[in-house]
Amino acid sequence: MIRRSPGIRSLDLDMPHRTLAPVFAGLRAGLHALFGGLLALVVVRVLLTGGSATALVLAGLLAVAYLAGLWLARGGRSRAGVVWLAALTLVWALLMWAVPEAAYLVFPLFFLYLHLLPGIGGPLAVVGTTAVTVVALAVHGGLTVGGVVGPVVGAGVALLIGLGYSALERRAVEREALMAELIATRDRLAAAEREQGTLAERARLARELHDTVAQGLSSIQMLLHAAERADPEGPGVAHVRLARQTAADGLAETRRFIRELAPPSLDRGLGEALERLAATWSAREGIGVDVHVDAAVSLPMDAQTALLRIAQGALANVAQHASATRVTVRLSGDGDAARLTMVDDGVGFDARAAAAVASATDSFGLRAMRERVEQLDGDIVVDTAPGAGTAITVTLTGEAP
Repeated sequence: MIRRSPGIRSLDLDMPHRTLAPVFAGLRAGLHALFGGLLALVVVRVLLTGGSATALVLAGLLAVAYLAGLWLARGGRSRAGVVWLAALTLVWALLMWAVPEAAYLVFPLFFLYLHLLPGIGGPLAVVGTTAVTVVALAVHGGLTVGGVVGPVVGAGVALLIGLGYSALERRAVEREALMAELIATRDRLAAAEREQGTLAERARLARELHDTVAQGLSSIQMLLHAAERADPEGPGVAHVRLARQTAADGLAETRRFIRELAPPSLDRGLGEALERLAATWSAREGIGVDVHVDAAVSLPMDAQTALLRIAQGALANVAQHASATRVTVRLSGDGDAARLTMVDDGVGFDARAAAAVASATDSFGLRAMRERVEQLDGDIVVDTAPGAGTAITVTLTGEAP
């Protein structure tokens, strides 16, 4: 069972996709019932009027041909279905020349033509069999108004219903495609949400281990080291050294867990992650990048991840909009605060229209940066002017380790 994503909960995508399937099935069942009923009427007419055995044989042959060919029509338009329809038409025409009431069978045949014959073949077959019906009725009882108007009206009604059926079928196919696209989008969104939740939980666990267990072990190690120096020849110094070594081993193991939980790009710190990002992007885009890391950053893992993602978004904007030749990335730290500044020498834009730019579809990167910063209670400043390049400064704060 596929779980719903909260973003599209209003759409019941788990309902049967083919809501129009019962309609189509009902129409087909009605067509078969109509053909069977009209054929039964022809047989009764032959029996009541003492008709020839040839007419009964043709009626039986028509029934057998219709039933035998139904499975050919299940696949829709095909060469076998066209051949079957041609044979059915031939047997019907022979029966109509023997029994005039067989002319009624042309009405269900109209729908078979429209369903099985491709393109304009269906309407042409309807027109042709209508003419044959009019001629056959004229041969049997003379040319009358009813003998002309009846088949013509039936053909017109069949054409209109056939066009409506085709439009309904196309609409159903389009709806199927839309539903499939929505389900695929929902699955991708659910997978992205699960991945995002997993990454967020890993980052939270890494941060908690760093701020609690790792800090505690580090403090224990320092205290034991101080105790060892205070009484290096004491009777319990061996136990103190063993305890200090155990704490050091536990701290190393804890840091290994933190590295495994943290995003791979940050396993060696935000500074090196920015340098790797700049090198990769510069090689791909052909734009020079200068990276300056003024101080080690002491921020929680989610804040460091946010700064790295903001840098990625800013570089993407430079490549897409700035027409720049040089970008400078500077990371500086001040206590428990970190500041990321990115400056390019591109075309810039009107700062007074920054709000409109941020809401535009092609500036989603800038809007995403603002949202990331707001989630972490940080500050972002965009300093730009036409022809003067763009400078983006992001400031985040966090608890020092």
